Amino acid sequence: MNVEHLLDIFTSIDANSDGVWEACDKFMNHLIWHKQRLIILGPKIEGLPDNHHTKPGCLYQLSLLFQSVGNCAERKRLITHILKLGRERGSDRWVARALGDLAIVNREMGLHEEGVQLAREASGIYKRLGDTVEQARCLNHLARLLHQNKELDAAEEAASRAIDLVSEKGEQYLVCGSHRVLGNICHSKGEIEKAINHFETVLKIASSSNWKDELFWAHCGLAQLFLKEGRLNDMHDHLERAKAHVVNDAYKLGRTMELQTRLCYAQHRLEEARSEASRAADVYEKLGAVQDLERCRKLLQRIEEEMNKPVASGHLDFNREFLQIVLLRVRINSPF
Repeated sequence: MNVEHLLDIFTSIDANSDGVWEACDKFMNHLIWHKQRLIILGPKIEGLPDNHHTKPGCLYQLSLLFQSVGNCAERKRLITHILKLGRERGSDRWVARALGDLAIVNREMGLHEEGVQLAREASGIYKRLGDTVEQARCLNHLARLLHQNKELDAAEEAASRAIDLVSEKGEQYLVCGSHRVLGNICHSKGEIEKAINHFETVLKIASSSNWKDELFWAHCGLAQLFLKEGRLNDMHDHLERAKAHVVNDAYKLGRTMELQTRLCYAQHRLEEARSEASRAADVYEKLGAVQDLERCRKLLQRIEEEMNKPVASGHLDFNREFLQIVLLRVRINSPF
């Protein structure tokens, strides 16, 4: 807070200083990685002249802070402004970066078709610039969008192409992410063994570098896969491993609560399932994660409907007969 207060003072004294705004850029980047929250400097950043050298960079970091607190609408508004600045300045790199980030935001907002077009455009610009790493990153985003839009073959092709572009360039983090996407795609296609192999590749790569984020999502992917396959012990094992990588991330905590809900529901532990679903919904609501909240509320409604179902008479008769047998055996074996 002291750093932010000083930056606020310095920007008030000399709002045109590149050095102060570059320091602001770095300060926001630090918050993104270490303490995700919004800052009071937002209005000053947006108030900078459009021709100010540091404005695109500061707007970009500010947009990431909005992403970190789950505010997709504000992030999209800021990136749209960055795209405008990039086009006005004739900067292909800023245009491509903005298009790629808009694709991500649209995916988070459920606007898959719009996101697909943006990701393809960004990938094309990076290909023209000869930047295979950023091209692969965009292909990775494209694959996730196509997957969510149920274009599974096209999604698999995009993720595989991303791996081909960077597998020999030492970009293991990107390779890792692409395998995770392929795991989800193969799961959706019913190719279970291929999906497991991709997730295990992610775990192998991520473990060697202790990439907690990739480890978390790979374990979540395997937990969801085993749940669908009815392998609940395996599901529980990977869910517990995912929980170990939550750290202080509220969204990840919400996802583990949701997975715990689904496990309890599958085991017909309805009271526990309802409790976990309510907790997950509270997390999603506080973060403004609209899609996740809607999905969780539907799950909660399904649980409550199950709990309110009248017990079938045949089931009651069976329980009554079973109880009578138990009591009879108790009487027979009783010493009194």
